[in-house]
Amino acid sequence: MLCIGLMSGTSADGMDACLVRISDDSLHLLDALCIPYPDDVSRFLRALAIAETITPELAMDADRLIAQYACNAVNTLLEQNHLRPAEIGLIGSHGHTLRHRPQPDGFSWQIGDPSWIAEHTGITTVADFRRRDIAAGGEGAPLVPAFHRFAFGHVSGTAVLNIGGIANLTFLDDPVSGFDTGPGNALLDDWCRKHLQMNCDEQGALARSGDILPELLTRWLEHPYYAEPPPKSTGRETFRLQDDDALTGLADKDVLCTLTELTAQSVAMAIRGSGRSIRRLLVCGGGVHNDFLMERLKAALPDVDITSTASAGLDPDWAEAIAFAWLGWRTIRQLPGNVPAVTGAAGERILGAVYPA
Repeated sequence: MLCIGLMSGTSADGMDACLVRISDDSLHLLDALCIPYPDDVSRFLRALAIAETITPELAMDADRLIAQYACNAVNTLLEQNHLRPAEIGLIGSHGHTLRHRPQPDGFSWQIGDPSWIAEHTGITTVADFRRRDIAAGGEGAPLVPAFHRFAFGHVSGTAVLNIGGIANLTFLDDPVSGFDTGPGNALLDDWCRKHLQMNCDEQGALARSGDILPELLTRWLEHPYYAEPPPKSTGRETFRLQDDDALTGLADKDVLCTLTELTAQSVAMAIRGSGRSIRRLLVCGGGVHNDFLMERLKAALPDVDITSTASAGLDPDWAEAIAFAWLGWRTIRQLPGNVPAVTGAAGERILGAVYPA
């Protein structure tokens, strides 16, 4: 089946779309693209993610806006591959997360109106993947470990690290497990936008020129989330830059260096605290292109072979979009998409809702 996966991540930089061919035992990426968000849209989405209140009108405007970007991405992908909507089995759309506040009695809210996507692409759309898992007592995240298990199989001593705005781990031992480790790129990018008028620190070049600030790093690593046992998940509501007198007057390069170390050390703490003997770490997501972050990960985990998922056959830039194409495929086939050992749900559940073309 030809499927399209859509992902708008917590970095709020654009809509990723991938075209994949999926069967019972294999998956092939055929094409992929990203429709970047203009600066004003990116700022709008990041502001909504931390806003104390959101009016219904604002929420619905954002819902439609994300759906329109999704349609643009899908239709562009079809055009450049000379495909008709009837040739695509489904779209698996993650949407864009505005809130992730799971258990107890919580919710996860993704925008990107799937009715609009189905109507304006002519392709059956599967969306709203997280809430069924939460209804079953789970965190609703991370959902990619099920896909990692499909893509890589059970591999003792190997873990997968996805570094998006938030970072998450999958342990590929049998049984598979995983959880969100904390901030990935989000705080780094936020500092760059707020203080340097840059979207990111390319390859970690500025951070590399700075020094780690030990007292600041120690304080950040004392955040209670790191000590929580899994299952656990998090989002921008928990990890965001706030006005802090301790940061006043600090050199940008030193703050970025320390934020990079925060991501590296929090991942290392998560792996060491898991009780698993990890010898190989496969990395995907935007963070894989931050050379300095990858170096700091290797310094924090000197006995672990750390490499891109590309070395195992999965393009690191499109891993999440591919995952939601696969999760949509699971939904259409009435197959479960969660891993209860990861999310804490009461059992396996068929995720998502189907919006026929």
